[in-house]
Amino acid sequence: MAKKGNRVQVILECTEHKASGLPGTSRYITQKNKKNTAERLELKKYNPILKKVTVHKEIK
Repeated sequence: MAKKGNRVQVILECTEHKASGLPGTSRYITQKNKKNTAERLELKKYNPILKKVTVHKEIK
């Protein structure tokens, strides 16, 4: 029997890259526990197009 957990997959998208208007996107897939972290996730991740670490926010 499979467990029904609180972990869900979320997609993180770069905010700086989206605002710059350059082609392409920087996205990461990760998991979060929706019971402990109800609000949207915000992590600093590497953006290979901009070649620097930027803030990535959870998208729907």
